[in-house]
Amino acid sequence: MKLICFDCDSTLSSIEGIDELARIHGPEVFARVEAMTRDAMNGKIRLEEVFGRRLDIIRPSATDAAEIGGRYLANVEATAKETIAALARKGWAPVVISGGFRQAIRPLADFLGVKRVEAVDLHFAPDGSYSGYDSAYPTTRSGGKLEVIRGLKTELRPAMVVMVGDGVSDLETRPEVDLFVGYGGFVPREKVEREAAVFIRSLEAILPLV
Repeated sequence: MKLICFDCDSTLSSIEGIDELARIHGPEVFARVEAMTRDAMNGKIRLEEVFGRRLDIIRPSATDAAEIGGRYLANVEATAKETIAALARKGWAPVVISGGFRQAIRPLADFLGVKRVEAVDLHFAPDGSYSGYDSAYPTTRSGGKLEVIRGLKTELRPAMVVMVGDGVSDLETRPEVDLFVGYGGFVPREKVEREAAVFIRSLEAILPLV
């Protein structure tokens, strides 16, 4: 078994789910949250400094999460579905590892044929209003994706692990993967492009590498 792990936001889909959740709540909320997301993705601030703050500002409902699920699908990376299918034929098992939210990502994962999603659960009250999130989940903090990959390696004992992503949180997985592939098809990030072993701008460009 070989694992190929994908970031979701700005990799499998062009959007940043947390920013789209903020956009639903108006331009002021969007501007505040988008600035925090950008700084975290570029490595200017630590993810844990902004993760809970963004959600406290937005307070997303179950309906909001479903709306973002639709936006992920509407903005899917053009080659993602065919690439993941081709990888599966070559013996690669795909996994999504994200600092985004499981409920919103699940429809995109289903569309792409990805069974396993490692992401943060949102919590909702019986009326669908926001009641919190899984603050203990690794991807809510810096180094979290590295922790997830260590766990997957312990559980699944893969022969090889590849990580594909656009952000600094993805770059942090390098010590535990056989190959880190930086992705810049939507938002090329200078640090990721500089430090990735390979940098691509279309997901189908993975295929010759593996």
